[in-house]
Amino acid sequence: MATTSKKSAVDIRVGVGGWTFAPWRDNFFPKGLAQTKELGYASRQLSAIEINGTYYSTQKPASFAKWHDETPDDFVFSLKATRYATNRRVLAEAGDSVERFIGSGLAELGPKLGPIVWQFMPTKQFDAEDFEAFLKLLPNKVGGLPLRHVMDVRHESFMVPEYLALARKYKCATVFTDSDKFPSFADTSANFIYARLMRSSEKLKAGYPPKELAQWAAHAQTWAEGGTPKGLPLIETKPAGKVTKASSRDVFMFFINGAKERAPAAAQAVLKELGFKPRE
Repeated sequence: MATTSKKSAVDIRVGVGGWTFAPWRDNFFPKGLAQTKELGYASRQLSAIEINGTYYSTQKPASFAKWHDETPDDFVFSLKATRYATNRRVLAEAGDSVERFIGSGLAELGPKLGPIVWQFMPTKQFDAEDFEAFLKLLPNKVGGLPLRHVMDVRHESFMVPEYLALARKYKCATVFTDSDKFPSFADTSANFIYARLMRSSEKLKAGYPPKELAQWAAHAQTWAEGGTPKGLPLIETKPAGKVTKASSRDVFMFFINGAKERAPAAAQAVLKELGFKPRE
């Protein structure tokens, strides 16, 4: 665990996308580990996993229940929401898709249910009226569990104060995507932070130089304490209007792309910096 001078490592979640990836059987999972036990192992080395399969197809309640039962009590899953809700011309018409996804069994995860990521195509441009209509479709709860929503916007037209105002109005976080391919801005729009880091290199054992991983751990700590890390790109250097101030925040950080085979090592290095100890 983190020291008493720091935000608890349990409140700063660090992980990867998914757990089924063949190259990890050479450099992350123990040799000979049965594939049926990979989630159980990964969830004891990391503190969160982003499930990407939910973006492509509808899962069954039994699958969510199984994932719940195979992981430690303090583990968290974030879920990428169905593409059928976000990959459409008129977002206001996504109500049925949103409802089907939310009702597909998410509540089976219980307290292990983390944020839901709504990812938009890189070609999807910001339309304030239609985007607000979409945000109105997102429920606050499922099965008595509070829901936290994250917008993964990937077109430069979202890099405007008008978008931030909408996200803040509906208390939705915005993905900080550390990438040259997509807009990357660290403006806070909710009382939690969601970062997807995408610059890992296959040439480095942990995907990043040690100093950079230490810096990401420091950024996570700053976010968790309610601050804004220095050196990250922002839309607003001086936010307009009222912005909710938080004395502390939950932070979710995922090494998600680039040289994916290095992602677990990167996540583990950051967790080590934060004082997290793997579970038995």
